[in-house]
Parts: sequence; structure tokens; C-alpha cells
Amino acid sequence: QVHLVESGGDLVQPGGSLRLSCAASGRILSIRAMGWYRQGPGNERELVARFSGGGSTMYGDSVKGRFTISRDNAKNTAYLQMNSLKPEDTAVYYCNAEVQITAWTNYNDYWGQGTQVTVSS
Repeated sequence: QVHLVESGGDLVQPGGSLRLSCAASGRILSIRAMGWYRQGPGNERELVARFSGGGSTMYGDSVKGRFTISRDNAKNTAYLQMNSLKPEDTAVYYCNAEVQITAWTNYNDYWGQGTQVTVSS
């Protein structure tokens, strides 16, 4: 079994910063892709930032230039540095990873439980 645990969500004022962490644990042979999605009130889940299987990074249009994704492969951990936060960034942020648990199984999608980010004065 694979577990993704997010942390770092909080209440922050507009213009502020937060750093989210996502730690993957359990039976992990390989992580092909890892990233962040979010779901705000009344909205569908959307891409925030992601490392793809080829190693490139992707960002949602609304966060480009403000958010930065990074990772520590040795710790199976991804980070999301969020700067210049806006009220519209308020959402539950979910970590996602494509994980292979054995050499003879396919990669499967795993999701964390989410961490709340609220941007408000």
C-alpha cells in the first residue's frame, strides 16, 4: 500500500506565502510522476503543478510565476512553494503520484487526503 501525506496548509493573508509538502511512503519501487492539484469551493479539481514522467514540470496557468514545485527523490517527497497568494487560491490541495510497487505491476495513481489552504484577510 502507498500513502501520500500532505502538510503545510494554513490560513494566510493575500500576498503571503506557504510551502506545502507531500511525503510518499509504503511499498514504493518507483515514482514516475508527482504533483499537486486543487479543488476550490464549487470548482472541479485542477492541475496546480506537476513533475511529469519525462522529468519536465507543468503548471496551471493561474499559478505560473507564483508557485514552484520541487522534489527530494531520496525522500519521495514533493514540495509546493506558493508565493503572492490570492483569495482565489483558496482550495483543498491534493498530492498525486504515479507509483509502481513491484517490477511486474503497472504504475497506479495515488492521492493524498488533501490539505486546506485559505487565503483571506
